[in-house]
Amino acid sequence: MPPEQNAAFVCAMEDVLDVYERPVNARFPVICFDEKPCQLIRDVLQPVQAAPGRLQRQDSEYERCGTANVFGWVEPLTGRRDAWVTARRTSIDDAHALKRVSEAYPDAVQIVLVQDNLSTHSKAALYHAFPAPEARRLAARFDFHFTPRHGSWLNMQELEFSALARQALQERVGDQAALESTVAHWIGRRTTAAIPIRWQFTTPDARIKLCRLYPKMIG
Repeated sequence: MPPEQNAAFVCAMEDVLDVYERPVNARFPVICFDEKPCQLIRDVLQPVQAAPGRLQRQDSEYERCGTANVFGWVEPLTGRRDAWVTARRTSIDDAHALKRVSEAYPDAVQIVLVQDNLSTHSKAALYHAFPAPEARRLAARFDFHFTPRHGSWLNMQELEFSALARQALQERVGDQAALESTVAHWIGRRTTAAIPIRWQFTTPDARIKLCRLYPKMIG
């Protein structure tokens, strides 16, 4: 959490919380978008598989095999979502990810996008990745809303990544291909279930529970 009496934090927080109050609107869908770095770890010794009366046994020794990245988005009120693996998470990767989000909503007038304020999250990235006409077209498709610094927990895609870690990434994953297979299987099951997210934290709640963050009025 930020220091007390942080006007920049509460301004961005209330903006995001007000977005979450909007009803379902197919013309202006509300999407939460984020990325998650994943360390690739391979077993040095082959685990002993489980058998009747015996749990799987895994040696504590492992080998680090670099990192990969998982992009993901979720439409909280409908349960629509997507996640996929990339080798990196540069601004150009982010631009291509936004294009993938755009293509998921071809009939939307504009996509209301909640994301954190990472340096790669900018409209300028679109111009690095695409010719100017395409970059401008994509930029106009999004209404950007950024979580405050130290406030990435306000992005509901963080809940999706938490579920991914608990449900699919408990085992070691040694290479990008294996991670791609794991994430694809997990997102397939979660998409079929169409699990919505019921966000309960509102602006009135924030003004009570996080009152120390609000600047004190003078005069």
